[in-house]
Amino acid sequence: MMQADQTHQQNEAPGQKLLPFEKFLVTGSAGFIGYHVAQRLLDEGKQVLGVDNMNSYYDVNLKRARLTRLMRAGFGFAFADVADRQRMELLFQEPFDCVIHLAAQAGVRYSLTNPHAYIESNVTGFLNVLEGCRKARVKHLVFASSSSVYGANKQQPFSVRDSVDHPVSLYAASKKSNELMAHVYSHLYLLPTTGLRFFTVYGPWGRPDMALFHFTKSILEGKPIEVYNRGMMRRDFTYIDDIVEGVLRVAARIPQPNPQWAGESLGPGTSSAPYRIYNIGNNNPVELDEFISILEQKLGKKAERILLPMQPGDVAATFADIAELTADTGFRPRTSLREGINRFVNWYLRYYPCDESDRKRTFSRKQSDDSLEQVTVGTEA
Repeated sequence: MMQADQTHQQNEAPGQKLLPFEKFLVTGSAGFIGYHVAQRLLDEGKQVLGVDNMNSYYDVNLKRARLTRLMRAGFGFAFADVADRQRMELLFQEPFDCVIHLAAQAGVRYSLTNPHAYIESNVTGFLNVLEGCRKARVKHLVFASSSSVYGANKQQPFSVRDSVDHPVSLYAASKKSNELMAHVYSHLYLLPTTGLRFFTVYGPWGRPDMALFHFTKSILEGKPIEVYNRGMMRRDFTYIDDIVEGVLRVAARIPQPNPQWAGESLGPGTSSAPYRIYNIGNNNPVELDEFISILEQKLGKKAERILLPMQPGDVAATFADIAELTADTGFRPRTSLREGINRFVNWYLRYYPCDESDRKRTFSRKQSDDSLEQVTVGTEA
């Protein structure tokens, strides 16, 4: 039996053992968040069927390495695309208590050049998941939305009570459509659904197109990093373990119709249907310059910065209001950015080792609160 992933830090907050379900379907299980969610469920002794199409949006070897680490008792895997209607209908012939839908075409900038991928995966694929849950009478559907839905909103922190009618990318629009589609199924069929707006997730086993991964690689290789909006950006960076804890806390809480809801008086985050929306963010936005500075300190190398204008579809700042999440689940993210970056770099240096001389120059064990001996990482041939 394969050993559990030790890069995952167990969260011992009250309530973590209270998941009322035994059998889970996790879509996007070879992806960044899906892998960590599936790993945590297996650690909790649950049965998990993972689904992923293993597409080439980024390094497939990284996805394979994640998937290999999930291959232990309680885990099954189906190679499938959620946009494949017939394949998904077959999968839902197997009973599931809870579906955690994390498969999606990610990335804001990629949506500018590959728009059809977002409609196929994020809209058609989500419809197939909704239909499967409806027909199989799944007890709770938890699905990934995104902080990107806040789009052109200026008021901060972003609240689930705010209107999100002005997306600035097709990716954001596809995620907003997921929230609307889920509400329809909650209203018409009483399917309990909960959408989670994730804020800038980072950590070990992350996506290569995300800033921390890309910056780390470039700095170690002595290449310049591209800094958009000339560095005048703020992000509510949220560590992966906090995201996973939030997902499972929410999954354990089946939404009920809100009898106080009347039109827009309580905002779009709640409803007279069994439907909820939550933000999951660190509730502590950080300037991009500070983010880069912490990374430079950890790596022991300065970054060469190329300052560029704001990119189309991007926003200058994100900031999560998590009042509803905390009130309903008792959970608040607790990982500091410095701690999270330390853990990511430890993993990165283990998975992508430099030569020994480079390692001595760029990494100090004294900077680490997690020794490299505690990190077990699979490799690909």
